[in-house]
Amino acid sequence: MGLFDFAKEFGKKLFGKDDDAAEKITQHIQESNPGIDPLSVAYEDGKVTLAGNASSMEAYEKAILMAGNVKGVTEVTAEGLSVPASEVEAKVEYYVIQSGDSLSKIAKQYYGNAMDYPKIFEANREVIKDPDLIYPGQKIRIPLD
Repeated sequence: MGLFDFAKEFGKKLFGKDDDAAEKITQHIQESNPGIDPLSVAYEDGKVTLAGNASSMEAYEKAILMAGNVKGVTEVTAEGLSVPASEVEAKVEYYVIQSGDSLSKIAKQYYGNAMDYPKIFEANREVIKDPDLIYPGQKIRIPLD
């Protein structure tokens, strides 16, 4: 793992100038506290570098998605973000939301049942605040377990 690509023109607008981007992204991740302590964020020319100790693989993935789903971010590198050695990697796929998608439609595609959309919502609470408000270009986790 390590490098993830994102769409620069999509996402939550957090900063205007690159000077305060790392600080704003750090605050954004810490607001939802996915389980990274201590968290270090660097930003340069659209690239975010994350470092710190993740409490789980889920926390690791959520921090990456939270940083990547910020407008102006094109890639996230997380080689400095460690995960406990005992952590078993859960089966997860990443999905980029397309125009016309809904969480129900995505749940139907992955699980065979549109009513399973809460599984996707719960797995992405730090990225999706309202299950009815998703946008094209947003990258989310799809838990397969």
